[in-house]
Amino acid sequence: MTTTETYLIAMAIIFTVPYLIWRVFKTDYYAPLVVVQIITGILLGPGILGKVYPDYYAFVFSAPVVQSLNGIAWWAVMVFVWIAGIELDLKKTWTHRRESGITASLALGTPLIFGCGVAACMLMQEGWLGAQGMRWQFVLGVGMACAVTALPVLILLMDKLVILREPLGQRMLRYASLDDIAIWGVLALILLDWERVGTQVGFLAVFAVLSPAFRKLMVWLPERDRWYAALICLIVSAFGAEWAGLDYIVGAFLAGAIMDSDWFDQEHMDLLRHHVLLVMMPVFFLSAGLRTNWSVGGEAVFIAAAALLVVSVAGKLAGMHIAGKMLKWAPGESSIIGWLLQTKGLIMIIFVNILLDKKIITHETFTALLLMAIASTMLTVPMVAPKLQRMKEIIFRLK
Repeated sequence: MTTTETYLIAMAIIFTVPYLIWRVFKTDYYAPLVVVQIITGILLGPGILGKVYPDYYAFVFSAPVVQSLNGIAWWAVMVFVWIAGIELDLKKTWTHRRESGITASLALGTPLIFGCGVAACMLMQEGWLGAQGMRWQFVLGVGMACAVTALPVLILLMDKLVILREPLGQRMLRYASLDDIAIWGVLALILLDWERVGTQVGFLAVFAVLSPAFRKLMVWLPERDRWYAALICLIVSAFGAEWAGLDYIVGAFLAGAIMDSDWFDQEHMDLLRHHVLLVMMPVFFLSAGLRTNWSVGGEAVFIAAAALLVVSVAGKLAGMHIAGKMLKWAPGESSIIGWLLQTKGLIMIIFVNILLDKKIITHETFTALLLMAIASTMLTVPMVAPKLQRMKEIIFRLK
């Protein structure tokens, strides 16, 4: 077969298999389609399909096909992170800065400390640290992976729970938005190359100088032209960040963060996010699955994933318990917020993909973190939905 024919077979598998699993087995309560797509990517990866049917795997996912799929995955992830940056509402966060600051700090800091502890233990065994990674980069990177809240997935799950537009949902967006900024800031620190620090600082300086002029241009342009200008900004910013060594994803997030969501029709933005998830992100999920590996030993990978999941969830719940005491939340409120904020999913997978690309972590560490992200996301709705039913008054309380 030609490369084009094989590529189309791969695309058919990517879109058909997870959809059928999701619809036939009605997994939406425990595993939304996004999660099923990630799991399918792992099943189709070298660790499972590649081991069971190596010839079929090599035929469908040949080097030219994977290269083509990666191109779609790069663009999908750039647009997705860019949208997440646009949807940050820092003005509202500033209005509630004390509550938001305390909650976001504890939501991020507590699981970060717990995760760093597990990462330090992982370094006692070979096979987890990447070839070009330093120990502090590994510890901080894995710790931050445990602390991440996946803002886009959180939005999807809160919409499913019918709390997205309620006061509780808006509070969650404020907390997660602050943590989102911290995530990319820590990633930039991890990726800081002291041999290229001048270039990296130069890129950030130029970006900061040009941002006000770009914002004035966007205000002046009609909305139909803003979309084109915004996409051009996205591409140029991503290129600049990649060229400077900060990774194109950091540039994509920065491009979105300097834009105001009210420059765009909210319905159009929601549709764009939906269509990116529908049309392009499944390819990214597969590309993530193709990176999984069990060479350290399947048992060790599962043990590491379980330990990371425990500290991730426990860290969020502990942090929110402390925040609840400080801010005098109602009994049970901190548990609901903690379970919602421990959602991982897309942003964490993007984060650890970058760590893998930079060889800070190995494929085995990536696999353990991916399994942790899947389990974390699958726990959210089953744990939160019954609590919300028992405490409906929390949903409508203004803070």
